[in-house]
Amino acid sequence: MEDYLQDCRAALQESRPLHVVLGNEACDLDSVVSALALAFYLAKTTEAEEVFVPVLNIKRSELPLRGDIVFFLQKVHIPESILIFRDEIDLHALHQAGQLTLILVDHHILPKSDTALEEAVAEVLDHRPIEQKHCPPCHVSVELVGSCATLVTERILQGAPEILDRQTAALLHGTIILDCVNMDLKIGKATPKDSKYVEKLEALFPDLPKRNDIFDSLQKAKFDVSGLTTEQMLRKDQKTIYRQGVKVAISAVYMDLEAFLERSNLLADLHAFCQAHSYDVLVAMTIFFNTHNEPVRQLAIFCPHVALRTTICGVLECSHSPPLKLTPASSTHPNLHAYLQGNTQVSRKKLLPLLQEALSVYFDSMKIPSGQPETADVSREQVDKELDRASNSLISGLSQDEEDPPLPPTPMNSLVDECPLDQGLPKLSAEAVFEKCSQISLSQSTTASLSKK
Repeated sequence: MEDYLQDCRAALQESRPLHVVLGNEACDLDSVVSALALAFYLAKTTEAEEVFVPVLNIKRSELPLRGDIVFFLQKVHIPESILIFRDEIDLHALHQAGQLTLILVDHHILPKSDTALEEAVAEVLDHRPIEQKHCPPCHVSVELVGSCATLVTERILQGAPEILDRQTAALLHGTIILDCVNMDLKIGKATPKDSKYVEKLEALFPDLPKRNDIFDSLQKAKFDVSGLTTEQMLRKDQKTIYRQGVKVAISAVYMDLEAFLERSNLLADLHAFCQAHSYDVLVAMTIFFNTHNEPVRQLAIFCPHVALRTTICGVLECSHSPPLKLTPASSTHPNLHAYLQGNTQVSRKKLLPLLQEALSVYFDSMKIPSGQPETADVSREQVDKELDRASNSLISGLSQDEEDPPLPPTPMNSLVDECPLDQGLPKLSAEAVFEKCSQISLSQSTTASLSKK
């Protein structure tokens, strides 16, 4: 694999047609490994002198945000320097020159910015349900398994098992295990096919790491933010909502709130972050497990606009559907309110409608046209009145901001609310894993309590 990737970089210096294997925009471990392994297989099994190049669908500067990928590449001895990133190859120029063929892996819909490339798509390999309206008119291979790496493994072992080296096998093996949550039947992510090909890889390469060891190390790396700047930490796992000129960032931060608030130059970093990306509000939800292996969530709301900050905090404090059970936490930073979140089952996904409601209350209370700056403060009494008046009505408007997309961005075929994809396999973001583990932890605690009684 390593020698092959070196040859790919050399091929970029030549003016010749390229077959690019492109993962999705989220560029998670499954997308990266599937692109690397599928391109490797195609290069080894195509008789013609064609060049197959795997491309990671992010800028090189964004790789540090994906700790599990950085860790895993180091573990299998693949240097980051030989990888090819989206900002290092001009796919549109290649297409215009008639020198591009695209193979999409771990997704089947290109974003609007890449619409012109759709006619270059020759093949799709994905493990999500197909959205027929947007799927390219080419050969499409889709199967609802837990990991796209499973389908790549199947392609290799059925087509040319002799090309599979230990390095490539280790990449595929670890990725399937991470994606399928260590093949845990309680989680329900792994399908029989996922289990089948993990076992086949282990039979071919008995010295592959133990499942528990590789899963634990990859999970730890995914949640590790120790080497990140504050901005990288905030953008590592971020969502954005935009409403009538007000832009709100909601970031998952995988550390204790107290440690986060004690970061040096935090306030300056938060100001710079919001100013650089035109955010009016930053909501950071810290997520971690305590020493008793119990899930913990905390909130920090940073907003220089007093009225807007007061309104948002009021809505969150008074929420009953769902109840957050917030307890104020100590914070010496101006423009920042911190809370301990008693209800750990409220994830960012469940917090988003409350923030939408808070923006509705804010605009109603300020009585100003949308897009204009605030000119007056608002009291907690006003907030309470507006909350009563707004009751539980939520106004839609949740969106990923297209002008300034969060990092990592959600794949386009996951952006549509209530689309058929929501009926497919669950998405496995770091926060989704945390939430599932939280549910299991709480369930086990409840069962233990009942048995004692």
